[in-house]
Amino acid sequence: MFEDIFLRKKILPEKLEAYGFEKGCGSYKYSAEILSGAFRLEISINTNDFVSGAKPFVPHIKLTEIATDEEYILYKTDAAGSFVGEIRAAIGDVLRDIAERCFEIAIFKAKQSVMLIDYIRGKYGDELEYLWDKFPDNAVWRRKDNRKWYGILLTVSRRKLGIESDETAEIIDLRSTPESLECLVDNKLYYPGWHMNKKHWYTIIMDDSVPFDEICRRIDESYLLAK
Repeated sequence: MFEDIFLRKKILPEKLEAYGFEKGCGSYKYSAEILSGAFRLEISINTNDFVSGAKPFVPHIKLTEIATDEEYILYKTDAAGSFVGEIRAAIGDVLRDIAERCFEIAIFKAKQSVMLIDYIRGKYGDELEYLWDKFPDNAVWRRKDNRKWYGILLTVSRRKLGIESDETAEIIDLRSTPESLECLVDNKLYYPGWHMNKKHWYTIIMDDSVPFDEICRRIDESYLLAK
C-alpha cells in the first residue's frame, strides 16, 4: 500500500525540514491532522532511506484517532467501506505531497550519470526533463533561453550501439559539429548519436570508459552549440 507513490524517487534531505519534518536521532518525523482533525498522522523517515531510489519504500506511518487517542490500523487491512477508503485517500494525499516536494526522480543509477546530474544542476541550474511517459528512463536537458536540447540521458541495450552484449547501459547523447564528429566517433569510446541525427550528435556510455572531466567538458561544448 502506497509503494507506487515513491517508485523511482530519491529523498532530498535538505527539503524535509522546510516541509515541516523535525530532525531527530537517525530519522525525520512529521505530524499532521487529517479528515478535519479526526486523526493525527505521524510519518517517520529513517536516514538510511536517503540512499533509496533503487527500490521504492514507504515511510513508517502511525495513525491515531484523536478522540480516543488510540492507534487506528483498519486502513492497513483488507477492510472495505467508504470511511476506510476516505482514510486511505487522505493518507495518500499527504504522502503524494511529500513525494512531490521532498523527493526527486531517481531513474539513473550509474555513478557518472548521478555525478553529471549534480554537475549540470550546479553549473546551469537545469534539471532532467522526462518527456515521454512510454519511456520513463529517457530524459533531456534543455537550455532555459531557447529550450533546445543539449544533453540526452537514456538507458539502452549495448547491442543497439553495435556492441555484442544484451546488457543495458546508461548513455548520453551530446551535440557536436560535423567536422569534429569525423575525428571523434571511434565506436569504442564515442559512438554515433543514438536515435539522433548522426551528423550532429554522438553517444558516450556512462561506464567510466570516458573520464568524467572529459564528459563535463563535452557537456559544456554541447550547451554552447545549442545556443
